Amino acid sequence: MTGLSNEAVGLIGVAALLVMVVLGVRVYIAAALVGLVGLIALLGWDAGAGMIGTIPHSKSVTYTLSVLPMFILIGFLAFHAGITRALFDASRKWLGWLPGGLAVASVMATAGFAAVSGASTATAAVFARVAIPEMLAAGYSRRIAAGVVAAGGTLATLIPPSAILVIYAIIVEESVGQLLLAGFIPGLVSALIYVAIILLWAKLDPKIGPGIHGYTWSDRVRSLPGTFPVIAVVIIIFSAMYYGWATPTEAGALGAFVVFLMAVANGLRWGAFKESLLDTAKLTVMIFSLIWGVLAFVRFLGFAGLPEQFTNFIVSLPFEPWVVMIFILIGYAILGMFMDAIGMLLLTLPVVYPAVMALGYDPIWFGIIVVKMAEVCLVTPPIGLNCFVVSAVRPDIPITTVFRGVGPFVVADFITIAVFMIWPEVITWLPQTLLN
Repeated sequence: MTGLSNEAVGLIGVAALLVMVVLGVRVYIAAALVGLVGLIALLGWDAGAGMIGTIPHSKSVTYTLSVLPMFILIGFLAFHAGITRALFDASRKWLGWLPGGLAVASVMATAGFAAVSGASTATAAVFARVAIPEMLAAGYSRRIAAGVVAAGGTLATLIPPSAILVIYAIIVEESVGQLLLAGFIPGLVSALIYVAIILLWAKLDPKIGPGIHGYTWSDRVRSLPGTFPVIAVVIIIFSAMYYGWATPTEAGALGAFVVFLMAVANGLRWGAFKESLLDTAKLTVMIFSLIWGVLAFVRFLGFAGLPEQFTNFIVSLPFEPWVVMIFILIGYAILGMFMDAIGMLLLTLPVVYPAVMALGYDPIWFGIIVVKMAEVCLVTPPIGLNCFVVSAVRPDIPITTVFRGVGPFVVADFITIAVFMIWPEVITWLPQTLLN
């Protein structure tokens, strides 16, 4: 219809999408427009427009997608149940004596909250309110206080229940359960490497934040019951999936119900409950809108033949697979400077995933690696969504200060990715052991 080859139309569509995103058009709108125009150009009006019209319904009724609102609801209910402050309080009393102890406590508390929250930005927003005032009152620099919270929030992308891991599973048609299990150990490793960076930072520059002393063993023991809700939710979700009692969606619903009961026991008010539901609905609609728009673009790419062309190109490169993988990850790091994490994965995976599989990599391993790269994109300028969230919650901390604060943690993320590439068993051991 256009006089151009399908591949040429596809490349024009990709270029148009990138230009629109750089100009500030929302990803889902840009992707849907390019997908619609591209399919019409390739297939004609009736077939192209008709195909686009079926995507919202056909993708919304997928059972696998129903896990997303459940995991998101867990996080918002946990916040209103007071679990957030209880986690930070326990971490502060047990770990505050370390050099940079409140920063260490913040990392471990965000890791704990990540186990009941699938949203990175929500985690960053919550701890910007809880942890930053404590650190500033103790004499910590604004740079490290803001950087720790912004970076710690990214742990929610790996530690299950993770919304991004679910989205990856949906796009590449892999097991949601395996990916959620696979994210557990890498998430803990990421948190521990963050802690190591803080301890090293505090040793080199003790002025960044002192250790907090004065808590007795009795104080520490009394703080533990506040962590039990997180432990209970983790046990419920993992046990339900491991023993086959429930699907990931059902396990998420069980977890949400347990957190709801705990919130009621802690005096949950109707206004807070209503706000939890509204926040869950808003975030769910945003994610679904991204999925609809990007899948329209993906359908266009499929008809243009670009995934196959890209796979053939990657496989033909005269390099070892690990070298090609490094170049792919560098591409993600660059792209993540201009796009949000979910949009980046939705746009790239339909093309990149077949090529990575052709190189012989494990799909579960690659899922954790690419989601870890999405973590990096959440704290790198100029987009760095978590950094903007922290600065919005704390207007007294400039965005430039937040970006400077996350610098050491970006280095930590690249160290973590190197560990996962050298020892892939860190990722694959748990799902292979439990599910086999």
